[in-house]
Amino acid sequence: MRIEMAHLRDQGIDFAVFAADAPSRSNTDRRALLSRLTSVARYNGLRVEKAALAYEEFGRPTFFGAPDLVNYLVSAGGVPRWTHSIEA
Repeated sequence: MRIEMAHLRDQGIDFAVFAADAPSRSNTDRRALLSRLTSVARYNGLRVEKAALAYEEFGRPTFFGAPDLVNYLVSAGGVPRWTHSIEA
């Protein structure tokens, strides 16, 4: 499955945001998916210090992941532009 992602660097931190959500929508499965996608991104040579999932819930963008990254994404106004895609 091909997943769109944004790989960005801000304030000296490399982070990834993945356009994905766990089918079950449980936090346990979201954590597992985020871990898997982060591993795949690192395997593909991307430096990832923090990561989050980005998905739509109740018609609005929602994030799951590192709390400070989630807060940053919310305050930045939403989903960044996708820069890469990975096979996961």
